[in-house]
Amino acid sequence: MKVIQLYKNETVLIKKAIKNNREAQHVLFEMHAPKMLSICRYYIKDLQHAEEAMLNGFYKVFKHLMDYKAEGSFEGWIRRIMVRESISFLRQKKQIVFTEEVMEEAHGSSLQIDVSMDVADIQRLIDGLPEGYRMVFVMYAVEGYKHAEIAKLLKISEGTSKSQLFKARKLLQEQINKQNNTHYGSN
Repeated sequence: MKVIQLYKNETVLIKKAIKNNREAQHVLFEMHAPKMLSICRYYIKDLQHAEEAMLNGFYKVFKHLMDYKAEGSFEGWIRRIMVRESISFLRQKKQIVFTEEVMEEAHGSSLQIDVSMDVADIQRLIDGLPEGYRMVFVMYAVEGYKHAEIAKLLKISEGTSKSQLFKARKLLQEQINKQNNTHYGSN
């Protein structure tokens, strides 16, 4: 039996995957799954639920692969699917709550993170945010979405998106300050 090397050229893999080549689909999955799980994990606290959302997302990736126009990065295309799948998962579980309050002092809400903080600590702090705050914070600060895009995806107003971001940053900064005070012994 002759073993044929599957090229890791993404364009070739995509073309083969469109034709339902399982090996190509597997290689694409292996190439992108770790990063996409991280994306889902930003939105969904529970790792098993994040994995479920990621797998559902990859199902949609392969189902709609022929719709990929190669007008941007393939990873970016997959990433958008994963974000939407994570949002859908949370909507299904009815875990998204947004407060429609007027935004306080929109300016001056920058976040100052201690560079010595571990990534796991930062993720834990983000996980501690209420669902609505966390989703908007991740979409804006991590994914780079604009408030208009966030509002459209989450079906909220731009003002609510801005307010949620402000409150998320404020709460995160309070948690970081509290952690730093505890860590450095000042109270």
